[in-house]
Amino acid sequence: MTSRRTLLKGTLCAGAAALLPTVASASGPRPLLRLPAPTGLYPVGMQVVHLTDRARTDPWVGGVRELMLTVLYPARSVRGTSRAPQLTPREAQAFAGLAPRVHLGLPEPGTVDWGAVLTHAHRGAPSLPGRRPVLVYSPGGGDSRTLGTSLAEDLASHGRVVVLVDHPGDASQVELPAGIRTTVLTGPPDPAAFRTMADTRIADLRFVLNRLRDLPPAKVMDPDRIGLYGHSAGGTAAVYAAGRDRRVGAVANLEGYLDLYPAPVGFDRPVLLFRTDGFEGGARIDSSWAGMPGRRALLADAGHWAFTDYGTFVPQLQSAGVVTAAARAALVGTGGPGVALAEVRREVGAFFARHLS
Repeated sequence: MTSRRTLLKGTLCAGAAALLPTVASASGPRPLLRLPAPTGLYPVGMQVVHLTDRARTDPWVGGVRELMLTVLYPARSVRGTSRAPQLTPREAQAFAGLAPRVHLGLPEPGTVDWGAVLTHAHRGAPSLPGRRPVLVYSPGGGDSRTLGTSLAEDLASHGRVVVLVDHPGDASQVELPAGIRTTVLTGPPDPAAFRTMADTRIADLRFVLNRLRDLPPAKVMDPDRIGLYGHSAGGTAAVYAAGRDRRVGAVANLEGYLDLYPAPVGFDRPVLLFRTDGFEGGARIDSSWAGMPGRRALLADAGHWAFTDYGTFVPQLQSAGVVTAAARAALVGTGGPGVALAEVRREVGAFFARHLS
């Protein structure tokens, strides 16, 4: 049940969207997007990590497989540090051109300063001592890891280490040490491309699990309390990556299909199966989840991308007049952004608190 406090937060968030500030640019004023603050007790630290898997060939471009990660964690102090931008300048420039192609209805290039969005994480902040659960996140198909920032920061502010994984090739954009790499997808993936995407993501997640001890701040990660969560294709990958990996104690699938491979046999870890009531693939979701045990949850008045930072951004962009009501409904639904976000944070946070405590 939604609490009075949650409803108040939703009302305040909606009011903030209506008063969205702008920044000046050569093409005129542009809306300044804001991410909601995390609700936990701890400030959030951040590290960005580059990994190379020399045992695998990248299926999209050849060569060794490279990954970029963002690691979020409870910080001992954020004194002397500043809030990190959600995107690097190069990523922001690339995303501005890709956004309306990746998700129909997003603003055209030059409309939004994506590089001005600040997270609530402080890069390089020292970690809070202790041994903490580790949650590894895989984003939706075509999305970068950064679009899972708001939920991840909230999870970290409540005492977890959260690892956001980019999947170069299908991610809209990701800045690697050698430069920007953009998506190879030009529209919804065909079955062969989706299979490649899922196979690659599953292998990426297993590789990251193998390298957790090498990530900062490894000293506060508890290897006996590991969870996976993902949105859409990331949810699909999270369930299958955990299937034969006993290190994973719990999995949250945010509206990802589970019919790409045979259902995991004897899957005995806790699973959260969380979906929206507005996803056009809802019938397929229901069918693919039919044989999977786990907790079911429904996000009301919401669309598929409400699980991501689009759930916050799109209503703000509609208030600024650069996204239509129809586009908002298609992308994130018609519900209040604060209410939806609070429900996602509550449901996912409570699930992992229950099973990785």
